[in-house]
Amino acid sequence: MAMIEMELNKIRIDENRGEQVIVLKEKDGNRVMPIVIGIMEVTAIKMRISGLTPPRPMTHDLFCNTISQIGAKIDRIVITKLEQNTFFAKLVVQIDSKLAEVDARPSDSIALAIRAKAPIFVEEELLNKISNNLE
Repeated sequence: MAMIEMELNKIRIDENRGEQVIVLKEKDGNRVMPIVIGIMEVTAIKMRISGLTPPRPMTHDLFCNTISQIGAKIDRIVITKLEQNTFFAKLVVQIDSKLAEVDARPSDSIALAIRAKAPIFVEEELLNKISNNLE
């Protein structure tokens, strides 16, 4: 299964539906992948991108710090599938030479990847499907 590296391109509000949307863009290409996320996750992502540090760790900071404190690191995240309008992702964590995949929401995964400076991937078949539906 081929994976395509993505980067956070923009965060926007869909005013027609009142939803927050993050848009991932293919790192070495033009395909995009919009994902509807919750207000808490968009806030966590925006705060980190803006360089704002809350006085106490937020949940994503806490989880990222915990992973680091136990000697592990977030290797990457992979958005794996779309079922019934819901995206699924895996958080790939490395501890020593082992990799563990943890089921996660894409929004939480992206918030963690930004904090850990970890790459974001999407399975190519899924990206092709989403891109074709946007055209």
